[in-house]
Amino acid sequence: MDSSSHRDQKTKNKAPSPRRDGREAAVQYLYGNDVQGQIEFSPEKLEAFWSLRDAKSFAREFATELIRGVVEHSTEIDTMIRNQLENYSFQRLAAVDRNILRLGAYEIRYASHIPPQAAINEAIEIAKRFGTEESAGFVNGILDKILKR
Repeated sequence: MDSSSHRDQKTKNKAPSPRRDGREAAVQYLYGNDVQGQIEFSPEKLEAFWSLRDAKSFAREFATELIRGVVEHSTEIDTMIRNQLENYSFQRLAAVDRNILRLGAYEIRYASHIPPQAAINEAIEIAKRFGTEESAGFVNGILDKILKR
């Protein structure tokens, strides 16, 4: 095994940072709601989610903050995303990509304590992990357009 493939293997086995874990959890929660037909935040739904998904307390708190923010601003966020889509229907987007975009758009627009470029980079990494081969580039393009607006 050469050093680059050894390094790649170490990266794959490394646990995500608490913030990345929180973002991934937020995307998973949003995705689960989305495929059920609605994005909503309730203590009961959140508790049910955490009973299925393990996370450290900081990651849980961060994810909860992100989920609450995305749900609270969902109309504006979805409009921002729709306005940047060319030759795509919002509802025909892959549910994973749609929810990564929601999270990234929320962080860019509403989470002032998170640098916008960091939000985009995190969304790209999550898209690489959970999306298709094209997801990372697609997410990058849409979020970059949102940032520039």
